[in-house]
Amino acid sequence: MSSASTHGTSDSGRTAFLFDLDGTLVDSVYQHVLAWREAMAGVGIELAVWRIHRRIGMSGGLMANAILRETGHEVTAEEAGRLVRLHVEAYARLADQVRPLPGARDLLAYLTKIGTPWAIATSARIESARPTLEQLGVPSQVPIITRDQVEYAKPDPDLFLAAAERLGVPIHESVVVGDSVWDLLAARRARALGVGLLSGGYGEEELARAGAYRVYQDPADLLRHLDEVGVRAVV
Repeated sequence: MSSASTHGTSDSGRTAFLFDLDGTLVDSVYQHVLAWREAMAGVGIELAVWRIHRRIGMSGGLMANAILRETGHEVTAEEAGRLVRLHVEAYARLADQVRPLPGARDLLAYLTKIGTPWAIATSARIESARPTLEQLGVPSQVPIITRDQVEYAKPDPDLFLAAAERLGVPIHESVVVGDSVWDLLAARRARALGVGLLSGGYGEEELARAGAYRVYQDPADLLRHLDEVGVRAVV
């Protein structure tokens, strides 16, 4: 039996949820920021952490290119690739500090209980995402789309389009939940409904301008307001 048939399909005519991971379900944004700072220091670049934070949520390659451009460095494929590798290594040393965000497990468990299909679509590669997925206790039948599986990551729509396809749900019947403007830009480009969370450090107005239909504090707050995005429990 396919994952689509075990985890909900378009036959139900019900909304599907496509979740970002870092900053949306797990409290990992600042570990990524510090890992990028360490990676940049490794190639002799100094950049304030707030500037790094503004890029979190992009794919690693775009992130590296943006940082190098912002610091006046000429971007080469070799240098960008080295930055990405250094970031992965630095983040691995910080990953044990990462915890699920308030309400994340409860939200996912509730959606599963009422038969609402959901998937995770992250710009992280699987080696970085695996420990946090284990902490969340994501069931094996839930589709997990990582950077390794698509041609382009956020702000391109590929991750969310692939997640909806794996669920067997049209993208226009899906809700993308993310914490960054890059998530919401990708949702808009995919033609999905975007919902923003403040748990990644972006402001409510920023997320709304990027396309969020609603903005909530964290997964627990979204769980309390699921009716606002059209979720109805099966009676």
